[in-house]
Formats: sequence, C-alpha cells, structure tokens
Amino acid sequence: MTHTTDNTRDHLLNAALLHVPFDGWTAASFDAAIADTGIAPALARAICPRGAVDLALAFHERGDSAMLERIEVADFDAMRFRDRIAAAVRFRLDAVEDKELVRRGVTLFSLPQYAGDGTKAIWHTCGLIWEALGDTSEDVNWYTKRATLAGVYSATVLYWLGDDSPDHQATWAFLDRRIENVMQIEKLKAHVRNNAALKPLLAGPNWLLSQIHAPKRSADNDLPGTIRPHS
Repeated sequence: MTHTTDNTRDHLLNAALLHVPFDGWTAASFDAAIADTGIAPALARAICPRGAVDLALAFHERGDSAMLERIEVADFDAMRFRDRIAAAVRFRLDAVEDKELVRRGVTLFSLPQYAGDGTKAIWHTCGLIWEALGDTSEDVNWYTKRATLAGVYSATVLYWLGDDSPDHQATWAFLDRRIENVMQIEKLKAHVRNNAALKPLLAGPNWLLSQIHAPKRSADNDLPGTIRPHS
C-alpha cells in the first residue's frame, strides 16, 4: 500500500467517523465519507473494497497504533508484569474518543460474515501487546498467552461500553479482577505440573504440546502456527 493510498484511506476514515455514530459502519457512512471528501467513488472503493468494513478495521488499527505509542514511552520498570498488561489494555481503550464508534463496531463484527475479521483484529491487538511488553515465547505459550488476553480484552471492552463510572474506574477494577482470575488459573496449572502423581498422565499431552511452535516470520507462510515433526 502506497503512502498516497494510506492518506486517502485516512481521509475517508476521518470523514466516516462523523457519520458512524448515527449510521453505523454501513454503506451509508461510507457513501457520506466519499461525498464529504470529494474522493472519486471508484478510487474509494478500490482502496476499501468492502467499504465501511475496511474503514472499521482501519479505525481499529489506528487505535492499536495509539496504544503502542503510549506503551513505548510508559515507565513500566517498577510495575509487576500483570500491571503492565492492565496498563496496555487501558491505553488501548483510552485511544477511543467516542464509545459509540466501538459499539457500532461490535455490532458489525458480531455479524457472521464479519466475525472472523473481528476475531482477527482482537487477536492482532493482543499480539501487539505481548510483543511490546517483550514476549519471546516460541512454543504453545505463544498461542495461550494471546488467547487468554483476547478473552480478558473482549470482556473488558464489553464492560467498558456500559460503564459510566468516573474515569472508568469500574472498568479498570473489572480488568484487574479478570487478570487475577487468569493468574489463579496459571497457579493451578503450575501446581498440576509439579504434582508427581500426575506427571505420568501428562507425559503424552506435554509431548504433543511441545511440538507446537509459534508462527514462522516468513513472507510465504500465512498459517497461524506450525507443528514440527518429531525427529
């Protein structure tokens, strides 16, 4: 995608944001953005073949970028890792200026034909958080970390949409509780792994999980991961 294409998409997105709270991420908002910007309809549809759906994803990406900028300058040195995760999720939600834009996005990506796009966007956000915080896992933990955070993130977004407490304090408390739930699960898993009586029963599953590795960072492989054959 060229710089000109990026700029054009940004102009369309900025214009659409004025209409989405009223019309949703729909053809009506997309057509209104075209009219407001004066961009040729053929060009707009070449850049955003799915119209408002592509703009909704661009809006999500914009929020991810804002989150990463805040993570980059944040002072995490004195914070526990769980608190760094919570801060990153908070940065992501703070990047949204109007909840209605997200609420309309939740409606869009709850539709069966777009559910995969929504899931991929959330997975990508959680992957960015882990990478920004220094995750280097190359085994099955690469998946479990992102899947767990995706669950926490999704639940927190839904809670946040209905939260009218001052400075969203209720949301941040909810987020802390969800992370605490995850920590309890991790403690239980560690207890099971260290249980001598259970180790023989876990040998097979543990061997299978050890064959699962994080995705290769290669241009010709768009699969979500790899399973390496036993040598």
